[in-house]
Amino acid sequence: MRLYPEKLSGQLKKQLLPVYLISSDDPLLQQEASDTVRQACRAQGYTERQVFSVERSFNWNQLREASATLSLFAEKRILEVRIPSGKPGDQGALVLQEYLARPAEDTVLLISLPRLDGNTLRTKWAKALQDSPLCGFVQIPVITPEQLPQWLNQRLKQKGLSADTEVLELISDRVEGNLLAAAQEIEKLTLLTDAKHLDSATVQNAIADSARYDIFTLVDAALASDTPRSLRILSGLRAEGNEVPVILWALARDIRQLSLFAAQIEQGQSMQQVTNRVWPASRKPIIQKALQRHPAQHWQKLLQDAQLIDEQAKGQAPGSAWLSLEQLLLKF
Repeated sequence: MRLYPEKLSGQLKKQLLPVYLISSDDPLLQQEASDTVRQACRAQGYTERQVFSVERSFNWNQLREASATLSLFAEKRILEVRIPSGKPGDQGALVLQEYLARPAEDTVLLISLPRLDGNTLRTKWAKALQDSPLCGFVQIPVITPEQLPQWLNQRLKQKGLSADTEVLELISDRVEGNLLAAAQEIEKLTLLTDAKHLDSATVQNAIADSARYDIFTLVDAALASDTPRSLRILSGLRAEGNEVPVILWALARDIRQLSLFAAQIEQGQSMQQVTNRVWPASRKPIIQKALQRHPAQHWQKLLQDAQLIDEQAKGQAPGSAWLSLEQLLLKF
């Protein structure tokens, strides 16, 4: 049964279905929709939770066995299946269809995966889930840059706030489409000001007066090669509950830019030419100093390191993402 994302909460209040599938390319939207399902389950006594992460070596018989085994600790439970690749494979497709034909009692199966393309939606297993009245099938579209200010406005309204159009555009430009970063910017503003309406002056003052650690401050400290300060800010961000993907996104954005600029300089362009596009202009000196320290090859290697950290944060590679972030800062 196809469900529009905005209709999910209403459906959950009416009844809990045996299966829910949450499909989205945005980590925040997927996480929040999944949280909505979990909260509805907990409210109805589903207190046990078992999570399966489907990697290459995953044995789908684990889900079969779990669904056939009675809960040891609670009468009701949630079985979560996370499929980062978006494709369960032949065995997974068979197991999901089997489960749909005979769902486990007092159990909600929550499947999360990236947004499914047209070809995948036409597969037998995906069509079975979409067409079944036992499954809530939720596809969450990506928020486009044009839609982001309106999304921010709705998010602020949920906090009891309103904002000028230029404030919404300011936040949109700052986060560049990263909804996790956008959500954190809004959370920060709710902590930094008592105002119910946010105009440009209020936001600028709140940011200027903030003594809290800031992701963009971290990036600038790294670019300035201030290693002790970088590590201190990273520790503060972690203590404040910031997520690795948000911090990594900010670092990787500048690393990618530095890689491009360094390559252009090595091809004969001047430092002034390639850094003319740096905005705001106040960041130009630290960008130029970073380019003087390392060649393009170095920044390209850091991009590879950033990719590994992303995989570690998602549980797709061994190692600590936080420790790897510290090492990435040291390499700046």
